[in-house]
Amino acid sequence: MMFDLLYKELRLAAHPNLFIFTFLGVLVIVPAYPYGMVFIFGCLAPFITFMYGRETNDIYYTALLPVKKRDTVKAKCLLLVLAQMTQLLISLPFAVLRVGLLPGGNPAGIEANVAYYGFGLVIYTIFNVIFLTQFFRDAHKVGIAFLLAVTPAALAVLAMEIIVHFPRFAWLDSVEPAMLVRQLPILLTGVVVYITGNIAAYRISASRFERVDL
Repeated sequence: MMFDLLYKELRLAAHPNLFIFTFLGVLVIVPAYPYGMVFIFGCLAPFITFMYGRETNDIYYTALLPVKKRDTVKAKCLLLVLAQMTQLLISLPFAVLRVGLLPGGNPAGIEANVAYYGFGLVIYTIFNVIFLTQFFRDAHKVGIAFLLAVTPAALAVLAMEIIVHFPRFAWLDSVEPAMLVRQLPILLTGVVVYITGNIAAYRISASRFERVDL
C-alpha cells in the first residue's frame, strides 16, 4: 500500500521542479560556488511540490482514496526524504571528482567533504521538521510553513559557509584524509539527527493531520 502511495506521489503529486532540483546535487563540482545552495534547492523543491498539490487539490483527492490519513502524511514525508537523499547520492561522485579536478579548494565556502554532508543532513532536518509539522496543521497554508522552515535552514547554511573561513575551523573545509576522519562524527551526528528528526516530524504531522477537517 505504501509503495502504491509513494508511486502516486511521484507520478501525480510531484511537481517537475522536484526532479530538476534533485539533480542539482551536481552543483558540487562547480568552481567557487557556495555548495550550501544545494540544500536550499533541496528545501525549495518540496515547497513547490506541496504548493502544486494544494492548487491541484491533491490532499483532497488522496483523502478520497481508501487509505488512512496517517498514510497520506507518511507518503508525503517519504517523497521529501526520497528527493533529498537522491540529491545527496547524485552529488557524491561529483564531490569525489572535484577533488582531482579542482585541488585548489572552494574559495566561496565549505568544500563538499564529510562535514558538508553531516551539516546538510542537519539542515534538511531543521527544514523538514518545521515545514511538515506546520503544513499539516491545516494542510493548506504551505507558504507560511515554508517561510517558517526555510529561514532557520538558510541561517544554518550561512553559518556553515562562514565558519570555515575562521582559521580555528579550517579543518572543516579540508579534504585531506586525516581531516575527513576527524569530520566523521559530524556526519554520524547528521545521520542520527536526520533519522530521528524525520520520524518525529512524521508522527507530529500525522497526529495534527488526523484532526484536520478537510
